[in-house]
Amino acid sequence: MINHVTICVIDDDGAFRDSLRFLLESAGYTVAAYESGNSFLTSQDMEHIGCILLDVRMTGMSGLELQNELKQRAIPAPIIFLTGHGDVPMAVEAIKRGAFEFIEKPVNDAILLGMIERALQHDADTRRARARQLSAAARLATLSPREYEVMERVVAGKPNKVIAEDLGISVKTVEAHRARMMMKTGADSIAELVQLALDGLPPQNR
Repeated sequence: MINHVTICVIDDDGAFRDSLRFLLESAGYTVAAYESGNSFLTSQDMEHIGCILLDVRMTGMSGLELQNELKQRAIPAPIIFLTGHGDVPMAVEAIKRGAFEFIEKPVNDAILLGMIERALQHDADTRRARARQLSAAARLATLSPREYEVMERVVAGKPNKVIAEDLGISVKTVEAHRARMMMKTGADSIAELVQLALDGLPPQNR
């Protein structure tokens, strides 16, 4: 169980909201419950959200509108939509927009808890990938422009002689840049350097 993050329940049905809170707290989770999307946005620490249980149809801001707002704010917490039978097409649309899953009311406790476990694992994987990307980007940022050019060519599999020809410098200079580049990045091998370069790229450029 991943319990260092908060599960947020957002539903304007007070009785249903309370029953979900009881279920999740009984299962050992930290829970925060909200009656509307606006109250959630103004009071929740977004950094520690593990997943969001969100009603599709609410008074005021709808679940889909809140999903769009979270996307605009680059808040990646996985969303499980809670839906009545007639709202299934809306939930399917939410999935197309990036929601993690949806479950129909009345909620089956075992199915919901299984979804939450998968959502929290997805959140943990996303956090680890983000941490790797930030760490790699910080290490690559220590390179000089020339060292970065050498790194790009090393990662592409080019030998020192070809790199020297590409950059118009001597092989010895390439070797010196290469040694400093490996030292600054902390890479112990070319394979590790390649992975570092991949991790340091923004997701859309990989």
